[in-house]
Amino acid sequence: MALAKELEQIETVAQEPVIVAEKLDLTFQTNDGAVQALRDVNLTINKGDFVSFIGPSGCGKTTFLRVVAALEQPTGGVISVNGMSPEQARQARAYGYVFQAAGLYPWRTIAKNIKLPLEIMGFSKADQDEHVERVLKLVDLEGFANKYPWQLSGGMQQRASIARALAFDAEILLMDEPFGALDEIVRDHLNEQLLELWNRTGKTIGFVTHSIPEAVYLSTKIVVMSPRPGRITDVIESPLPQERPLDIRDTPEFLTVAHRVREGLRAGHAYDD
Repeated sequence: MALAKELEQIETVAQEPVIVAEKLDLTFQTNDGAVQALRDVNLTINKGDFVSFIGPSGCGKTTFLRVVAALEQPTGGVISVNGMSPEQARQARAYGYVFQAAGLYPWRTIAKNIKLPLEIMGFSKADQDEHVERVLKLVDLEGFANKYPWQLSGGMQQRASIARALAFDAEILLMDEPFGALDEIVRDHLNEQLLELWNRTGKTIGFVTHSIPEAVYLSTKIVVMSPRPGRITDVIESPLPQERPLDIRDTPEFLTVAHRVREGLRAGHAYDD
């Protein structure tokens, strides 16, 4: 009985909603008129989920992430992050954000780039050093603290960017197509490392991608979106195990999920307003 109760408690924690969007709309006002980026988006992301957003360019994937991060304001519906508004969640340092480009300052060493948010937040020097050492280990960049960005490969720079987003130990990691500009071999390696990082930390991850194999390989949940105005055409719960070697991509289970994602993308393109 005690074991059953403990398992139930673990499952409850795992299903704890972290990001909840209900009937979310966002319309931009431009010189050429109104542009609706998101329409009637309903989505729940639970604690520990790895959720990928996939869809054609302009479908609102990045816009949704930016709404979560309080970088854009919705014009309709509601959204909460850890039970707070996105603005309150930002003030509570609930998330780290990794952009498409690494965005490292070339005049600062890797350690000092990672320290930057900690400096702004007023962490002591000792705490900054401890956090930097910890996250460099997490992203396998030990020994590179005193290097400058231009001395690192593109993949290593992106790992340093992830380390910076993890530096203040936020529970949520938002990643906007961080590996899109990298070659396939490097991308595969970073996908493996990101899964290992997720398994070790238990972070809740929102991940934007254009790659079907990447979305299927990484995710516990895949959100398929339609062309503008961005709508969710499918939410796919992955049946794949948490431990995923790269060759899982050749299995029937993987290919079945990838086929469903592809069909969802086609259905979205065929959507008649």
